[in-house]
Amino acid sequence: MILPFLAPSLAMSSAVARPITRADAMRAAIHPVATNTDMQKWLSRVPVTKDFPPDFAATLGGEASLFIIEMTTAPECLPCADLWAKLAQYSRHYHWQVRTIGGDEALLRSGRLGLPWVGHPVAWIRPVADADRIIPIAIGTDHGVNLARNAYLAAKMLTGVRPAVGLRAMAKFTGIVGAVDRVGATVRPSR
Repeated sequence: MILPFLAPSLAMSSAVARPITRADAMRAAIHPVATNTDMQKWLSRVPVTKDFPPDFAATLGGEASLFIIEMTTAPECLPCADLWAKLAQYSRHYHWQVRTIGGDEALLRSGRLGLPWVGHPVAWIRPVADADRIIPIAIGTDHGVNLARNAYLAAKMLTGVRPAVGLRAMAKFTGIVGAVDRVGATVRPSR
């Protein structure tokens, strides 16, 4: 899954080919599933992070008091329940706060970042003391290790790592996003 905060860099490389439409964004972000089996089938296509930076666990454990994870949810939403369970496990392991926010708040956040509002669930990380500095880490559900990786990258960016460095880290440690060259174009991963 490509995270929304990476979209501007990625859009630059694909803008030459054709503009990204709202329909493209919705297809990329919404994973309609009717059953748990459908959801697991969709998740089986998502690459699982296997390589992590050496400071991964220390950063996540040490940053617990500084950040909060907030997510949207809706009744009878299977991806919402799955994401909530994975974030609850993440919270128990790394001691981060996790709470829900309403769709209206998520809509405002999406608008501030120039992202289309595409539905539930969306998970965001923000500093506890600053509700205006937000980074989305998941649209729909994902594997637990990928969520932890996204939280790590968001924490790094919220504590001063430049977004381009975060993008390079995602390319190096996940292979989901290609490396960014010096002019900002995305280079496809070699898989």
